[in-house]
Parts: sequence; C-alpha cells; structure tokens
Amino acid sequence: MASPRIKEKYQKEVIPVLMEKFQYKSVMQVPKLTKIVINKGIGAAVADKKLVDQGVEELTLIAGQRAVATKAKTSISNFKLRDGMPIGAKVTLRGERMYEFLDRLMTVALPRVRDFKGINDKGFDGRGNYTLGVTEQIIFPEISIEKVNRISGMDITIVTTADTDEEAFVLLKSFGMPFVNKNNQE
Repeated sequence: MASPRIKEKYQKEVIPVLMEKFQYKSVMQVPKLTKIVINKGIGAAVADKKLVDQGVEELTLIAGQRAVATKAKTSISNFKLRDGMPIGAKVTLRGERMYEFLDRLMTVALPRVRDFKGINDKGFDGRGNYTLGVTEQIIFPEISIEKVNRISGMDITIVTTADTDEEAFVLLKSFGMPFVNKNNQE
C-alpha cells in the first residue's frame, strides 16, 4: 500500500520549511501530527437512543474506522440525563488513516461548506492542538443526504507535538489547511 500523499508532503516539504523557520537543531524537534479526534455530541439522544447508533455509523463512514459511543460522566436532572447514558460518538485516528482523513478534510469536505472563506485560526488551545467545528456532517461525500434524518455537526481536534500555537499554525498551514487570510477580510 502506498504512503498517503499528505504524509509524503510532510517529509519532503513541511519538515524543511519548519526547520528553516524555527531553527531546529534536529529533525526530531520538528512538530508532527499525533492523532485526530472526531467528536459528535448528540443532545437529543436522551429522548431517542437510536440517534447515538446513527451518529456512530456516520462517524464510522466518515473516518473509515469504527467509532464508539460516548457516555455521560455525570447526571443532570434538568436534562433528564443519567450517569452512563450514551450521549455522543467519537473516533480517534492515528497513522495512515489520520493522514488520509486530513487530506480528505482539506481537499474535499471543507470546500463543500457553504460560503467557505477559510477556517478560523483561533481554534488553538495554547499547547499546539487545533480544534475546528463542522456544522453539517453532509459536507463529507461518504454521507448520503437521503439517509440523513437530522443534520448535526461535529468537532475535529488535530493533536500535534508542537510546543506553541505558532509552531502548530505553521505546521497546519504548510500541510495546506485553508486558514482565513486576514488581509482579505471585509
């Protein structure tokens, strides 16, 4: 099996750019992707348990890897939520699947968002990780719009080994992440 296109890009193009910009002494200091976590909260699952199963199936289709149901950690009586009830779905991607998903996210899914001008660069957490929210799961070509009975969003967290947000930003920008260009904003 061939190595993912974006992984080869990392080795051939991204590492030299980061080495030059941040003056690393070793290639091992260059930040890299660790994992991508896709998380989908399903608030209506309290009333309808089948929604969690549909959320798990959708995430499995999108990620190409089996998703798991997430359970509530605490009980909240106002929401009729009990400790241990299934309330969402998540999947963690590493290795080849992580690079394949990132490639599909940047080249296929994000350009399908309505009125897309780029993703916000404020999603960094201070430790070199980036989270972006997707409002509709139908931007992924794996999801058939006929089978969707409820449009829902998800959070995609890209975990890197970068120490600072600036390093993570340059890493993702070098991969080709379509961040909003501040010079062209209204």
